[in-house]
Amino acid sequence: MAKSGAAEGTAISDRRTAEELKKELRRLIKAILEEDEGRAETYKEASEVIAALKELRVGSAAGMIGGKRPPPASDDKVKHQQLSEKNATSAIESVVSTQASVSIPKHFLCPLSSAIMRDPVVLATGETYDRAYIQEWLSSGNRTCPQTQQVLSTTILTPNHLVRNMISLWCATHGVDLRPPENPDTDGLITYSDRCTFSSLLTDLSSPSTADRKQAVKSLRQLTKRSRSFRALVGEDPTAIPQLLTILSAAVDDLELREDAVTALLNLSIHDANKKVIGESNGVALLIQSMNLGGTMNTLGNAAAALFTLSALDSNKVRIGELGAMSPLIDLFETGSPAAKKDAASAIFNLCMLNENKVRAVKAGAVDACLAEIANSSSTIMDESLALLALLSAYQEAAEEVADGGGVPLLLKVLREGTSVKNVENAVVVLYAVCSSVRRKLKEVGEEEKMNGTISKLACGGTSRSMRKAAGILEKLKRIMHSTHYSC
Repeated sequence: MAKSGAAEGTAISDRRTAEELKKELRRLIKAILEEDEGRAETYKEASEVIAALKELRVGSAAGMIGGKRPPPASDDKVKHQQLSEKNATSAIESVVSTQASVSIPKHFLCPLSSAIMRDPVVLATGETYDRAYIQEWLSSGNRTCPQTQQVLSTTILTPNHLVRNMISLWCATHGVDLRPPENPDTDGLITYSDRCTFSSLLTDLSSPSTADRKQAVKSLRQLTKRSRSFRALVGEDPTAIPQLLTILSAAVDDLELREDAVTALLNLSIHDANKKVIGESNGVALLIQSMNLGGTMNTLGNAAAALFTLSALDSNKVRIGELGAMSPLIDLFETGSPAAKKDAASAIFNLCMLNENKVRAVKAGAVDACLAEIANSSSTIMDESLALLALLSAYQEAAEEVADGGGVPLLLKVLREGTSVKNVENAVVVLYAVCSSVRRKLKEVGEEEKMNGTISKLACGGTSRSMRKAAGILEKLKRIMHSTHYSC
């Protein structure tokens, strides 16, 4: 009987302890939810109470006698232990949720994703978010708290161990399988707010109102620029990009709408999964059409930039070349603003990684355009021009055009002045191609070598590629000089 009384007394003591812990935890949670700013000591104290309750669940129901664990429990004692654990769990549930059903406690949900937080962290304002989503918010350039709109004094994220423990206990009790935290991928995370905004935009894109459609495209341009997740979200919907393309196809005379639509398409093309979607639709044709129609320099430059990003896929390289992109790109390369010229040069270069596009570029006047930029001392795309010319020079017609267009003196000047290691390398690559294809130009190169030793100097120093090409030119000069049929 004494033993029975002792066991009963221990259970009563345990229940009293649980009640005290529950009361303390209620107080701490109320303080956390009502305070304007998070207090580290409050979180720590609450975590300790949670830990004590967990300890109670595991150990106290079984009882301790004289500081030693009792012998294996009888069936009645096991049932009593299970009941005690259930009561402890229920006590915790009553603290973390004011709802009697299995509905998720509101403070377990991330304000950004509206989903249960897997890795809750506290922002400087004291608000708690799921780490992946608040990190995405901060990585997008935001420096305010999404909930309070307060400017953040620091972007340090502090783990909220209390909320994490509470969520873990709640999920275990209700059989909720909560996946462990994972790192967000490069495409970002799609929030509940994103989905709501996108749904509204999708409706406006198909609106009969011209004003609504224009505003939707402008908003789409802005959102896809700053949010990786939004670019992914738009691509997931099979109707979104086609609707945007329909609007672009009709925006022949509306310069502002066309700029917004082209720029939105550029932003969307950055997302890898969208490249295929745009490439297989009429997106490429509409971008080329927009360049041919003219418009603002932003429209032209962004269309070129979109073609550049789309050309990352080989299938798109083929399609862009076949649909006639080279002519408008080279026109922009020759006449555009400095930024637009760079966009055009990048697109042409990437497209010319495909041999058939090299032929198209040369026929469209790419060689003359590059030589004009190299001859222009104030050119902002000298580097790009030499790189493109080096790529094209593998095609014999391109090397011949360099020779006929007065390119040899320009290349020799680059070699003498040595403005940059890369420019020198590209210049000697082109010069080697010219010497290999147009023998008559060897005389001009030989005279330069006699006067300044330009090629010999390069053969002794520079990149391995530069030295190899320079040595090749010297070998050609040597063979010509010893030939009885000297024809330079």
